[in-house]
Amino acid sequence: MYFLPLLKLDSVSKYFGGIKALDNVTLEVDHSKFTLLIGPNGSGKSTLINVVTGVYKPDFGSIFLEKTNVTGKKPHEMYKLGIIRTFQNPQIFPNLSVLDNVILGVSPIRGESIFRSLFRPFWIKEEEELAEKAYNILKIVKLDRLWDRPAKELSGGQLKLLEIARALMTKPKLLIMDEPLAGVNPQLARDIEYSY
Repeated sequence: MYFLPLLKLDSVSKYFGGIKALDNVTLEVDHSKFTLLIGPNGSGKSTLINVVTGVYKPDFGSIFLEKTNVTGKKPHEMYKLGIIRTFQNPQIFPNLSVLDNVILGVSPIRGESIFRSLFRPFWIKEEEELAEKAYNILKIVKLDRLWDRPAKELSGGQLKLLEIARALMTKPKLLIMDEPLAGVNPQLARDIEYSY
């Protein structure tokens, strides 16, 4: 049982020059809940995501991940804490396969060394397990039949799904998605929603 919210914003404000992008935003997101942020273009939704994920530092206010104050942390620090995001425009590796794009969500790049060659059987097994996990996530987003295709061959909606799959691969504590299903077939969007 959780008593603290997963995410808490306390009076968060962000200015760009003299323009208020966020004005005294207070918000709590509970564990194991879907929370939707809805508003017209220019209302600050993407700015709020960028503040929560460390792209922008808030000018005022505090951000907590459970009991930890994460205000002002950098994006890579937020990633390590389990705050994962997707983008309005998917950030993919176009020449890599769909499966490899998902695996890169968690897989550090392995270099060759004498030390690594001694333990090769162990990390080959780890890579096989990652590939299996990635394939299972691709099933959830209905991209499993395209696992070996270069990502550049996917449609815009499929690229969104690929980015969601890569985010899920990280086992996020908090997953923040910026317009996640824009361009995705409505029936497929419903299927994905019910999968989680």
